[in-house]
Amino acid sequence: MADNSWNVPASSDQPGDANVAQDAGVFGTTQLKETLPTNGSKKTETPAGWVQPTAYDYTAYGRDSGHEWDSNARVYEWDGEDGDIGPEVPALEVELFGEPGKRNNRGIDFSTIAQIELIQEGPVRIEPIKTFEDAGLHPAMLKNVQLAGYETPTPIQRYCLPAIHLGYDVIGIAQTGSGKTAAYLVPILNKLMGKAKKLAAPRPNPATFQEGVDQRVRAEPLVVIVCPTRELAVQIFNEARKFCYRTMLRPCVVYGGAAVRDQEGQLQKGCDVLIATPGRLVHFMNKPDVLTLRRVRYMVIDEADEMLTDDWKDELTTIMSGGEQEEDNINYMLFSATFPRAARELATAHLAETHVRFRVGRAGSTHANIKQSIIYVDPSLKKQALIDLITSLPPTRTIVFVNSKRTAEEVDDFLYKEQMPCTSMHSDRNQREREASMRGFRSGQWPILITTGVTARGIDVRNVMHVINYDLPSMDHGGIEEYTHRIGRTGRIGHRGLASSFYSDRDEPIAPLLTRTLMETNQEIPEFLQPYVPEGVTADNLGFEADSDSGEAVGGGDDDTGNTAGDDAGTDVGGWGAGTAPVP
Repeated sequence: MADNSWNVPASSDQPGDANVAQDAGVFGTTQLKETLPTNGSKKTETPAGWVQPTAYDYTAYGRDSGHEWDSNARVYEWDGEDGDIGPEVPALEVELFGEPGKRNNRGIDFSTIAQIELIQEGPVRIEPIKTFEDAGLHPAMLKNVQLAGYETPTPIQRYCLPAIHLGYDVIGIAQTGSGKTAAYLVPILNKLMGKAKKLAAPRPNPATFQEGVDQRVRAEPLVVIVCPTRELAVQIFNEARKFCYRTMLRPCVVYGGAAVRDQEGQLQKGCDVLIATPGRLVHFMNKPDVLTLRRVRYMVIDEADEMLTDDWKDELTTIMSGGEQEEDNINYMLFSATFPRAARELATAHLAETHVRFRVGRAGSTHANIKQSIIYVDPSLKKQALIDLITSLPPTRTIVFVNSKRTAEEVDDFLYKEQMPCTSMHSDRNQREREASMRGFRSGQWPILITTGVTARGIDVRNVMHVINYDLPSMDHGGIEEYTHRIGRTGRIGHRGLASSFYSDRDEPIAPLLTRTLMETNQEIPEFLQPYVPEGVTADNLGFEADSDSGEAVGGGDDDTGNTAGDDAGTDVGGWGAGTAPVP
């Protein structure tokens, strides 16, 4: 078992009480209550090491001129006349990749990532690459990979890069944080380098383009990437901006809540790589003078399990089968954290029979590089416990997860009054506010982000060192899968991280699976969770129960076909586990 040194930090204002809290193992006991302030006094100074808190300027978000949409972020522009790649642009290179002396990956620990089990399914076998230099990348693309700070391929990258290079359709079952965005972006863009002039649609010359003078064009992307949330769309777009650097491929992003006019203007300057949320993509597909998918060569459905619901069924059907694209010329990529029946049916309908399938571990099993601490907290003391926890550690970029929009507002107000530099984000905020919160969080202006799980799907910030579950997810809204997704916001791509979760008696429904999740990565099991430790079970045979609607065991259980996960060769969708074998 791991040590318990992170379990119950006390307030930095009362270091002498740390041992009391440590011995108690809980927040809310008589011992700890004695250390809490009783006079309702508030801190008047920002705790040492944190930046000064700044308030929102809500009036700015109501003015068109007061906000620059993330979809308008600068992309590489070239004159398009000579050669297959453009010259270096030092100023843009710094904007995309950071200052030259600050691009190293110091502190990244790839040992855990390298040990994650990857399973190949199906008759096709892919020989993995060991380094990016082995992947047959164009020198300019390899340089982009290096500029982006990628040194060692993650398991999903080791197999996706050669599979896409060889022309296979791909199914990747991997959670966020496994490096899957680069796993499909790098090989797809690399395949298109040098072919842009032949395959891409005509476009205005961006070097001489004058707004209102030059004629706009219809966007005819070669690559379409569909994802469920606005924040994830922006995140993928920012990665595409990096990997499209110096190529002749122009990325664009469209998503709901932002100005249609601005996004339409970006599309009509030309678009080769389009990242989109489903609703906004269908909106533009219904405007054939603005967008057509007839030239599409690669279609990626990212986080498919989040979109395979009745709410988005019609949009996804339109995207996959609508438009004028020639299906025989399209390579499909389907990425999903789980692989429910709806995802299998989607793959059966659109992917080639010779597609390849990769399954990267179990979501929770990849979190061994995250120190998980479960802290018992009396519900009435959660706010005080939160400030004690935050101020007991060195200042670091932190995400605080809550279960409701109201709680997000309350916690944001509380921390701000405690002089903490924080911001919050939830689905009732308009898109300007959401983008401003994310921008401030990334820049360090507001290094503490309070958010609901709904708006956190696109948070991929490498230096998030601490995740706090102020509320543990309920079993009716995500359960243990939501928990593993949340804590995966830290410990990204091999980094180490800390995840602290407040637990009370009302969280008892999640306790059995939470305990097994801790056991799986040899975490400390606190005393109040000991009754949920199954007898005769070790980390190797935990037998996580399947979600009855998921179509896939969470880790070794039975799926809804009646077969053991990874061995369902006789299913009605063509033997999804046939030939399954773990890859060392």
